[in-house]
Parts: sequence; structure tokens; C-alpha cells
Amino acid sequence: MKIILLFYEFFKIGLFSVGGGLATLPFLFYLSQKYNWFTPQELMMMLGVSSVTPGPIGLNMATFTGFKTAGFFGSIIATTAIVLPSLINVIIVSKIFNKYCDNFYVKSILYALKPAGCALLASVLFDLIYDLIFNQKSVFFVNYENLFICIIFGLFAIFLKKGPIFLIILSIILGIIKYILFF
Repeated sequence: MKIILLFYEFFKIGLFSVGGGLATLPFLFYLSQKYNWFTPQELMMMLGVSSVTPGPIGLNMATFTGFKTAGFFGSIIATTAIVLPSLINVIIVSKIFNKYCDNFYVKSILYALKPAGCALLASVLFDLIYDLIFNQKSVFFVNYENLFICIIFGLFAIFLKKGPIFLIILSIILGIIKYILFF
């Protein structure tokens, strides 16, 4: 039954996560709350690992979730389920898009999907930052270490225009240093 549920949920994610791998985050965050297959903290770790491993982020996260939920077979099911709607959509859309690409309604729908996807990503971003900085036990407990790291990386990204490769390598180095010094 878990395999069928896994296929169903990741098929839905593949069907409605328009905009790339990061668009799967709101759906995965919802899954973490609904099924307890993984925690929001594990979701952040999955995002980090999926970002540095080869391949699309959403696909990597689906594979990881499937493996964590139902082992090797679960990873194959989740990966297939998240890819299948895109495959079906590409086949169908490619057949009819040329006919309707100049249609006002088609252009309007595509135009409206952009801010909707941005709003979903912003929602997950705020939820993940909140979970990262504040302890679940109390809103008044602030994890200053995570807040400091978040601000530093934000400043690097925004003002110094450092790219994701630099930030990923820097985070790996800082993680190794912290592990060596404090564990």
C-alpha cells in the first residue's frame, strides 16, 4: 500500500510542479507534514545533497524520499512517478503547442504560472528559514548559529554575487571544520 501511495504522491508532484526541481519543494514540505516520511530538517538535508549531486534536484529528492520510505524499489517507484507526468505532457503538448502558441488564453495561462510558482517557492523558503532559525519548542528560542550562517550566505549571494558553486564549496568546508572542532 505504501508503494501505491508513494507512486500517487510523486505522480501528483510531477504533474503539478511546474518550473523545475525547486518547484517540488512545497509539495515535499507538505509530504513531510502529512505522512512523516521525512522531517522538515531532513528535507533541508535532501535539498543540500540534491543540489550538489548530478541530475535534477526534484528527481534526486524523489529518489531519496522513495529510498527512505520503501527502500530500493521505493526509489525506483518515486523516480518513475515524478518523471512520468512530464513525459506524458511533453508528448501531448508538443503535438498541439505549435497550433495554439499564439493563442491569447495560452499566453495568459503561461504568464500567470510564473508568479504562482514564485509564491510557492517563497512560502517554502520562509517555512524552511523559520524551522532553521527557531526551535520547534519555543518561538522565543533563536538558533543564532544558523541565523548567522544564513545571513552570511545571503550576503554572499546578494551583494558579492557569489554563485552557487562557491556557496556549496564554502558550506562543505564550514561543515567539515565544524564537525572536526565540535564533535
